[in-house]
Order: sequence, then C-alpha cells, then structure tokens
Amino acid sequence: MPDFDLPPSSPRRVVPPPAITSRPGGEPRPVPEGVVRDVGVVIVAGGQGTRTGGTELKQFRWVAGKPMLLHSLQTFMARPDVHTVVVVLPRSHAADPPPWLFQCDIDRLLVSTGGRERAESVANGLEDIPEEVRTVLIHDAARPLVPDDLIERVVVEARRGHGAVPALPVVDTLKEVDESGRIVRTIDRARLWRVQTPQGFPREMIEHAHAVARRDGVAATDDAGLCERLGFPVVIVPGSERALKVTEEGDFARAEALSTVRG
Repeated sequence: MPDFDLPPSSPRRVVPPPAITSRPGGEPRPVPEGVVRDVGVVIVAGGQGTRTGGTELKQFRWVAGKPMLLHSLQTFMARPDVHTVVVVLPRSHAADPPPWLFQCDIDRLLVSTGGRERAESVANGLEDIPEEVRTVLIHDAARPLVPDDLIERVVVEARRGHGAVPALPVVDTLKEVDESGRIVRTIDRARLWRVQTPQGFPREMIEHAHAVARRDGVAATDDAGLCERLGFPVVIVPGSERALKVTEEGDFARAEALSTVRG
C-alpha cells in the first residue's frame, strides 16, 4: 500500500459487554484443527431506519423469530474463522445495548458507536478490529438472512488479496428518465449487478481506502466504492436472494417469507 499521512484517528469507541453468567445459544465454539481465526466482521447497525416508520429502530425490530440484528450476528459468530464481530450501534444505544445482543459468544463481541454517516460508522468499527485480524467483512444489519455459503465465497476471495462483493445480476429492464419522467434511453443491463453485503477485503486495503476517503472528504454508498476509486481490485461473487435488504415496511413480510424457504 502507498504511504501517506493519515488523518488523526479518534479515541476507541468500544463499549465492553456487561457481565453475563450464561450465554444462551452462544457458547464459545472450539476452533477446528486447521482453521485460522483471522476474520473480523463489522456489522453496521448505526442508522435510524426512518423509512420503515415507527419509533423502534429498524435493526432492533423482530423478524423471522428474533431481532433483525441478532440474525446476522449469530450467523457470523457460528463461523469458526471469525475472530471478532464489532457491532456499530447508534450513539443513543451503544452505551446501553439491548440485552438480547449478548446471546452469542461475548468473548468475540465488541460494541462501537456509530457516526453521522455510514462511512463514519464503518470507520469507527474498523478502528476497533483487533490486530490479529487479516480479513475484514463489512455487513449491513438490514440484511438479516445472509446465508453462510455466501459469506464463505466472500471470505475465500478476500483472502486471495482483493476485495469481494456478493451481487446478483440485474434481470429487469432499466430505463433512464429526465426530470419530467420522460424516458431518455434504455440501459444495457448485461454488465449490471445488484450489490449486497457482506463485502470482504484484506485488512490493509479497506483501512487504507477509508483513511483516504476521510482525508479527501469522500463518501460512497458501499465500501467497495472506496476501494474502486483507488484502483484496488474488487471482484463479484454470486449473491443470494436471501440476502434481502430490509428497507421499507413491506420488506419485513418478504423477509419472513424468505426465512421459511430452505437454501
């Protein structure tokens, strides 16, 4: 990675978990022989989720039998190669997380405070990743049903030294319109993909990309975009319809339906 003067980093934002005497559904799992535990996960749950309506945070609402955030947290914790999961919560909740958050292996859990924008929340989470981690996954809490085989595909590619993004090909016809709503042209969809999370990167790559973005005042809709602007290689891996992003109120019903489908 090229050398440059990094912006000054802010103090650590880790909130230690409360004392817990039992870990329902979250007993520590032994690391199988031959497995390297060097994957760190940042779950971004720092948004306010206003598009779904109501006063409860979207990522705390129940879907498919448990709080949305807990789905992906437990999915990542079930992987023996995961060293640490950093959950980034809104500032209003980071100091006092909901008790159900600790239904996992709390020895591998850290809680960090979200920022004003998504990129700041991710950067906060990256700062709290332990130095043993070599591969970083960044995941949106709004995708509660992400399957493990998708995660595995991302990890495999990221360990090869480049970024990896799960995605699905665009199947609908796409139209570009002007300000009045009149169609300007039909867009060729042959090379267009719908990007999902988790997105995976070598640690040095994603830390460098976020540091440069912070220095330059650049924001992006996803983390791969920050790597792309620096010319770092990022590849597509097959995504999954189960990695649905819950954005609107109707997505809760779709997620419920998907949760009952095998595969």
